[in-house]
Amino acid sequence: MRREIVINATGQETRVAIVEDGSLVELMHERRDAQRIVGDVYLGRVEAVLPGIQAAFVDIGLEKSGFLHASDASERESDDDANGGGRRGSRYLPIQDVVSRGQDLLVQVTKEPISSKGPRVTAQVSLPGRFLVYIPASTHVGVSRKIDDREERARLRELARELLKKEPGGIIVRTVGEELTRKAFKQELSSLRETWEKIQRAVERVDPPALVHEEAKLTSGIIRDLFSDRIDSLTVDSGDLAGEIKSYLGQVSPELMDRVKVYAGATPIFDEMGIEEQILQAYRRKVDLSSGGHIVIESTEALVAVDVNTGRYTGKKDAEQTILRTNLDAAAEVTRQLRLRDIGGIIVVDFIDMDDPEYRERVYQAVKSHLGRDRARTKVFGISDLGLLELSRQRVRPSLQQAMTRPCPTCDGTGRVFSPETVLRRVERAIRRAASAGESRKLTVRIHPDVALYLLEKEPEFIKVVKRECRIDLEVRDDPLMKADEYRLLAAPSDQDVTSRYAVA
Repeated sequence: MRREIVINATGQETRVAIVEDGSLVELMHERRDAQRIVGDVYLGRVEAVLPGIQAAFVDIGLEKSGFLHASDASERESDDDANGGGRRGSRYLPIQDVVSRGQDLLVQVTKEPISSKGPRVTAQVSLPGRFLVYIPASTHVGVSRKIDDREERARLRELARELLKKEPGGIIVRTVGEELTRKAFKQELSSLRETWEKIQRAVERVDPPALVHEEAKLTSGIIRDLFSDRIDSLTVDSGDLAGEIKSYLGQVSPELMDRVKVYAGATPIFDEMGIEEQILQAYRRKVDLSSGGHIVIESTEALVAVDVNTGRYTGKKDAEQTILRTNLDAAAEVTRQLRLRDIGGIIVVDFIDMDDPEYRERVYQAVKSHLGRDRARTKVFGISDLGLLELSRQRVRPSLQQAMTRPCPTCDGTGRVFSPETVLRRVERAIRRAASAGESRKLTVRIHPDVALYLLEKEPEFIKVVKRECRIDLEVRDDPLMKADEYRLLAAPSDQDVTSRYAVA
């Protein structure tokens, strides 16, 4: 598989695209007015301790306080290795035994603020380098699961333990650290320890809440974390940024410098490489499959639901083969869309029902296989008899849709508006309430032009009937500035807006 990183940098925004065999699989962006804070370290102050939910709230100087769960407040035993810190155990001290209200506490942001929730923080600070993750308050030594060679894993563990003998701290060897030399290992560990010492010095100089360490920003973090010999090329449309990237690589991975390309074409780089159109598709509910079927993605407060349909694909053989082909095609596309849209939390995929247990297993394994390329932590459960597959995906920051869009001002994010007929019935009920309350003998109603057109074409007698039955003088006006299902009720003589008094659905 050919993997590429494409960077589009402008004065106000930087976008980083990860492309696999021509398909966009991840999109990250950074704007000047919306900086990322995951990885930043703050000296905070504990505002509240809540034993009932085993959590505390920490003021770190942002609009909303950081959420600190007991599992992140103290070190726990790790059951296994991971690429970023090990699979966590279930034993931890009660939150009230670890922190107290008013206490100054050093914390690190692990999840961006999302919707109404503030950032999530941990007291277990970890400092990522290119090859290692240094955890000052831990004693754990781990190696990325993606390093398969047992002898290499053992060598890296032994090297880490040897270098950690003199000073405290824990280490996770990252995937890119495979075949890491002793010299490079020691050099990066020393650099990370210097960073930790700077943080400690900063803590002594400031009063909480205060930022004491900023994580590497988007491009720097991508180069550090992702750009390895598994990436075939990195193309950037900024000569200055390309120079910074090469300067960094010259120190840590000079063998990768020739893979950095500068794009100088007249056509914008994302347009030239077909990325812009794929980005636009990431905002749509419906995604077509190469087989002819399609998937529909719907987000709710609790979970994200994905529906799989055969669409126009009818297959060439029996129905079971048609369904299997569509489901396998959907397995690849669903996992790509999760990465591209950065969807986290609980996801339920409604595959087309399969009677054969072997077919269900094939689709399940296909989903697991495709998720193996996902950098976020995922957990997949089996496919039920109804064809439902449940999975969870790590949520670190708002999804692409949450970050780049806002709720529709007309439908308030529901995706639906009342039909013209329904609006007219609501108007009629409001008029009758106002008339019965003796509000005024003359009322003016303002409605959207689509509703006015419906009234003229479908119910031309509406005004006459209502005037006679309610014994009022009624005037209806269309207003293009109104929302599609909005209306206003104005009472004479001063055209006072009385809508709120009588507008009950």
